[in-house]
Order: sequence, then structure tokens, then C-alpha cells
Amino acid sequence: MESSNKKAPAKLHIRKGDTVKVISGNAKGESGVIKKVLVEKLRATVEGVNMITKHVKPNAQNPQGSIEKREGAIHISNLMVVDPKTGEATRTGRKANDKGKLQRFAKKSGNLL
Repeated sequence: MESSNKKAPAKLHIRKGDTVKVISGNAKGESGVIKKVLVEKLRATVEGVNMITKHVKPNAQNPQGSIEKREGAIHISNLMVVDPKTGEATRTGRKANDKGKLQRFAKKSGNLL
């Protein structure tokens, strides 16, 4: 019998629907809304950012095949959440609300995200 040594994935500072800014890499300075978060790979897909070219093989629906532009995944360490109050990139923290549930907040303004 083999025991699996997989840990539960850590909580991330970003989640689907957040507006984020890219802080490093080819797309530095661009911002957009997160479409998808790949928790196991620690990557996220941001709308309109890090566009890549994908060659699609011909199939029944598309007998010609095609070349598509789509968003590539970006490592989450290169993304920062945009503060809704100021519009600037900010670090995030967690604090318990009145019911004891942890909620994310922007460190610059203190607003809940």
C-alpha cells in the first residue's frame, strides 16, 4: 500500500472574477479579469493578457483547421489584485468578519474584496 503525500492546495491571494495587474513578465503593466485559476499549477488565465497563438487541427466542425489567439496562463506570483477603491495594485490580507469567517481585504485601503 502506497500512501499519497499530496497536500491540500494552499489558499491563494487571487480568485476567479478578481481584477488583477501583471507585475512582471512580457505582459507587465497590463490588467484584466481572471477567467480561470489552475490551483495545482499555481497559474491563472487573465482576460486579454498574455495572448498566445494556438494551432487547431482540422476536425468535423472545422475541416480547414485554424490558428487562434487565446490567453495563456500566468504564474500567480506575477499577479496582484487591483484595489477597487484606488484602482492600484495592492497586497491582500485575511481577517475574520463578525461571523468568524475569513474575508480578504486590500492592505492599501482596508476595503473588503
